[in-house]
Amino acid sequence: MHTVYAQFEHVLRGMASYLDSKGNLHDFAIGLNWNGIILDERTVKYKLMLKKLLLWLVALLLIIQLVRPDKNESNDVTFTVSTKYEVPEEVEHLLKVSCNDCHSNKTEYPWYAEIQPVAWWLDDHIRDGKRNLNFSEFTKLPIAVQHHKFEEIIEEVEEREMPLESYNYLGLHREADLTNEQRKIIMEWAREQMDVLKANYPADSLVMPKR
Repeated sequence: MHTVYAQFEHVLRGMASYLDSKGNLHDFAIGLNWNGIILDERTVKYKLMLKKLLLWLVALLLIIQLVRPDKNESNDVTFTVSTKYEVPEEVEHLLKVSCNDCHSNKTEYPWYAEIQPVAWWLDDHIRDGKRNLNFSEFTKLPIAVQHHKFEEIIEEVEEREMPLESYNYLGLHREADLTNEQRKIIMEWAREQMDVLKANYPADSLVMPKR
């Protein structure tokens, strides 16, 4: 510190303080001096504006709580994957804890799903997930699409694209953080179902039509 003081490093250079009409000395920028924020008409005005803005934001937050999306809780399993394919108990459990919230007609909602705008974000996420794969409506799909979906399951699980990393943020959905062995179980199951389809349908019927 002796060197700092000796070389006057503690002294601001090249910056002239501004003295306003009220006698306030602005040392650093408009509204600040060595004592902190300068309390004058300007800062009082800005504080009032900030208070109004915060009140508007709180009011908006309360209002949007009234606008809620429909929940994915129909649990319609008329065409669920298990009506046609064998789903062992272990596989069923793994699908339930790591896939079904976004890929079935029954979502187990966390507590924060009651808070907007989080609920909107979750709803969009679930809708997008079901568009890509819905185990509850799996057997409604054409045979070629069913075969392709099993292929996609293997690819997504093997490349760790599913379940999404965000599904496990903050320690949530711990069971969805699949081990290598659990991933292998799901992939082997999907391969077995592809073999079942190949054994029961002509090869050309399992080929996805060109778009």
